[in-house]
Amino acid sequence: MKFTLGRHSEILTPDVPGIDVLFDCLRRGATIKASQSAGEPIAAGGVRPQWLMCETSGSSGQPKVIRRKPDTWNKSFAIASDRFSISSDDTYATLGALGHSLTLYATVEALSLGADICSLTNLGPQRQVRAVQSFGVSILYATPTQLSLLLKGAALAQISALPHVRHIFSGGGKLSSRVKDALHRLFPAAHVHEIFGASETSFITMSDENTPPGSVGRLYPGVQLRIATTDNASAGELWVASPYLFDGYEAGDHPDTQWDGAYLSIGEMGYMDGNGYLFLSGRKNRMVTVADTNVFPEEVERCVMQLDAAQQCAVVTAPDKKRGNRLICFVQSIDESLTPAVVHRHCQMIVGQHSVPKDIRIVDKIPMLAAGKPDLQLLREIVAADG
Repeated sequence: MKFTLGRHSEILTPDVPGIDVLFDCLRRGATIKASQSAGEPIAAGGVRPQWLMCETSGSSGQPKVIRRKPDTWNKSFAIASDRFSISSDDTYATLGALGHSLTLYATVEALSLGADICSLTNLGPQRQVRAVQSFGVSILYATPTQLSLLLKGAALAQISALPHVRHIFSGGGKLSSRVKDALHRLFPAAHVHEIFGASETSFITMSDENTPPGSVGRLYPGVQLRIATTDNASAGELWVASPYLFDGYEAGDHPDTQWDGAYLSIGEMGYMDGNGYLFLSGRKNRMVTVADTNVFPEEVERCVMQLDAAQQCAVVTAPDKKRGNRLICFVQSIDESLTPAVVHRHCQMIVGQHSVPKDIRIVDKIPMLAAGKPDLQLLREIVAADG
């Protein structure tokens, strides 16, 4: 099947790079090639068959190009319509570039469902929040970093409430409790949904207001999950089967991406509680041993982000002769009260002893990728240069 184009959709920001090419691809049934690194975010391919190709975030290395069939997104568009009552009466807004898969997904969903779409990627946070207000946006898709900036923009623009926003979908990272609380104040009528998935899998789980702290939510409709545990461990490798999985890599590859029949693993580790809520441990390829104990840097990142003054956190590792590996924790903050000692004490209370980073660096800015995720490779290079 091909992507469809709703009859009533209007592009409210026609000058955004790539939007005209995307619209033409949808109209003609042509292959859509999205890129976060090329000069143009969207390029057209052939029409038989129609494919969607987009880059992964590349947070731990070179981005890969994934290939998927339109129906793997069309099926979730139908769920958005049924489950969240999204229709041609809605207006979508995105805050990132069209080459980013979350932005592209939201834009294609809007145009398929006949909703209006405005892309606010070229605007600063104050102008973005004013555009959300003036366009009467009801559906918002963004990363946690983009939402944090939008909240700052609202404060600077002295906008206290935007009651017409009905749903906020956040993907590409975990929202801190501080940001979620602020979102509920700015968007008092909105339901905030956090999406967990990957470029290869699309949706795996979705969380809402009832999701317990630390969980990424329950399985998205149509998703089946198998958790492969070993040696009586509580957490295991996640294997996903669903109608939303990608077809394969068009360029690049990853050793942790494996198929077992209809099930796909991208190397994510986690466990599920008795109520069906999924909790993540981290990626298999980021796990290290510290004093013969398995440690996930993501666990430390989630812990640090519980601190109100922490704006962003990224943990990388380096070899250590005595303990096998050491954790280097970068924390972005402009609050002078947030010191390495404060972060260290907080981690001591939350994570296991071996997961407490000994090297904590408070920085003004953590380098980010175009996808809105920390540039782990660049951080490793910074650590290596420090010796």
